[in-house]
Amino acid sequence: ARATRRCAALARTPHLRADFHEALSARASRPAGVVDGTMTGYDGPIKNQDLLNLREYVTADTGSLNKADSTVLLMVTHSNLKARFMEIRFDRYMTVARVKEKLMTHVGSNVSTMRLSLKDWDGALVAPMTDDSKMLGYFSPEDGWTIHIDDTDAHSASAGGWLEDVSKVKKYEMSDEKYNARENTYRQWKNEQLAKDPTWCLEKAMAERRGETWVPKQTIEDDEHQSLEASAIVDQVGNRCEVNPGGKRGVVMFVGKVEGLPKGWWVGVQFDEPVGKNDGAVKGKRYFTCADGYGSFQRPANVKVGDYPEEDDPFAESEDEI
Repeated sequence: ARATRRCAALARTPHLRADFHEALSARASRPAGVVDGTMTGYDGPIKNQDLLNLREYVTADTGSLNKADSTVLLMVTHSNLKARFMEIRFDRYMTVARVKEKLMTHVGSNVSTMRLSLKDWDGALVAPMTDDSKMLGYFSPEDGWTIHIDDTDAHSASAGGWLEDVSKVKKYEMSDEKYNARENTYRQWKNEQLAKDPTWCLEKAMAERRGETWVPKQTIEDDEHQSLEASAIVDQVGNRCEVNPGGKRGVVMFVGKVEGLPKGWWVGVQFDEPVGKNDGAVKGKRYFTCADGYGSFQRPANVKVGDYPEEDDPFAESEDEI
C-alpha cells in the first residue's frame, strides 16, 4: 500500500519525477543487481538496474508507518453502530476523558454519555474505563485490543440507526410529469428506439452491438408450466432448500401461481442472505413475508428441498476446494 501511494504521488508531482530521474542518473554507475553493496539476485542489463532503482525508491521506509513507544493502535466498537473502527491511534498518556473527546469525532456520541470498556483480542473484558482522570496506559492496552462505547443517551445522534440506515433519510422523488419534461433521459431515448422498432429492448440492442443475432425469449403460454416439478414441493412449505444456479440457501415460503409474473408455477423462497429481489410481494400482492431483499420467486426446477442448513459463513472456502 505504501508503494502504491508513493507511485501515485510520483505520477502526479513534477518535482518527485525530477528527483526520481536525478536518482537514476546518480545510481547509473552501480553494478547491475547490486543496491548499496547488497546483492539483490536480479542481475541483467542496464534496464533491469533501472527497475531496481525504481523498486528501491517506491519501497523505501520513509518513517510514515513508525509510531512512538507510547502509541497504541486500538479498534473501536459502539453500542449503536454496526461499523467497527480499525486501528485508531491513541497515546497511552491520554486520560480517559481525552480518549472520549477523540472518540466523539468518530462516533458522534456526547462525551458525558459515553461508558467505555477495554476488551482484549478475544473480546473478553479487560477493565471498565470509568475513571476519566486515569491515563489510558493504566489499563496496559495492547495493539489490536478494542475500546467499546456504550452510549447511554436515548436521543443520541447514533441511536436508532440514524448514522447508518440510509432508509431513514428522505430521498428526493421526481414525479413522472417532471421527469418526462426533462431532455436526454433514458426514458426519452427508449421511447425513440421503440418508435423505430416496436420489438426493441435493451438485450437486443446489446446483442446487436456485440455483432450477435438476438433471439427473443419464448413467451410461456402454458398456465401449468412446471406443475410436475411444483407437485414435489407443494407440501414442503417451511422446509429448507437450495436454489440453483448459485447455491443460495433459504426456506420454502410459498408454492403456487403468481399474478404479475409469467404463467406457470412458482416457488417463493426466503433466502438466508440478502440476495433476493423483494419482501415476498409482487406488484402489491403479498404471498409471504420476509425482510426486503431476502425474498425471491423461482421456477420449481431451480429449487431443491432437503438438508441444506444455514451456513455460518456463506463466503468461507470449502475444505474440499483448493
